Amino acid sequence: MAKAFQFVNINGLPKKPRKKGIVEVRVPYYASSPTLTYIEDLLDTWGEYFDGMKFACGTMRMMEKSKVRKIIDACHGHNVYVSTGGFVERVLIQGKSAVDRYFEECSELGYDVVEISSGFVRISLDDKLAMVSKVRDLGMKPKPEISMMLGAGAGTHIVGYKTRMRPIKDFLAEAKAQIDSGAEIIMVESEGLTEDLPPNKWRKDVIMKLIKEFGYERWMFEAADPEVFKWYLLNVSRDANLFIDHTQVTEFNAWRLKLWGDPNIWGNKLYHYGGSKVR
Repeated sequence: MAKAFQFVNINGLPKKPRKKGIVEVRVPYYASSPTLTYIEDLLDTWGEYFDGMKFACGTMRMMEKSKVRKIIDACHGHNVYVSTGGFVERVLIQGKSAVDRYFEECSELGYDVVEISSGFVRISLDDKLAMVSKVRDLGMKPKPEISMMLGAGAGTHIVGYKTRMRPIKDFLAEAKAQIDSGAEIIMVESEGLTEDLPPNKWRKDVIMKLIKEFGYERWMFEAADPEVFKWYLLNVSRDANLFIDHTQVTEFNAWRLKLWGDPNIWGNKLYHYGGSKVR
């Protein structure tokens, strides 16, 4: 179907499912407005411009199972995969049987991706790898999440969290183990790297080290602030895999497609309409 003003040249996007430039959005968490109708409208209008949708922070536990399934079905109808978010670390406090039951219900509901996170709880690498294997055995895609900041996530930075950072060698060792076990993509939390930090305090050295070691295609970076995702687009690649908020889909893609916003589009040149005089 033809787009409005299709004669205006912008960057194109490969058809889904995409292998790079994967964009995952967060719906819902920080606002309760994303009802089924809201999500259906979002998908109808902008669904071609993002690849996955995440139920952040276990929000599906507060919803009727039938509504969760309807949201998942709506996403699948627009070729958008659905991720659990990092809820498994909350389930884990009830033991292995609860985790296995959680994975099984994820499969029954139609989730495509199960995130394996450990932002708040200490989990051994062997246990993480075992959960990754279990998710894969159930026919879903595991997505391990690794954070440079210990005990991070869900707004801890807002309530006076004192930073405790992991040595980067430990981070890279865990990433290598996950990749060797078959993980296709690894989620990188923004706490300790960019979140709530002024740009001159961003740990760009850490980000570039991760990219140098494994390539940017292996990572999905949390970039739920416009200044952060713009930095990734300009300094890493427009094909970087990024996690953003659903409210940012339009602005993000304006930059990614070189439609608007990025000053490099104009290149500081003088352009002429063709009038008789140029003032």
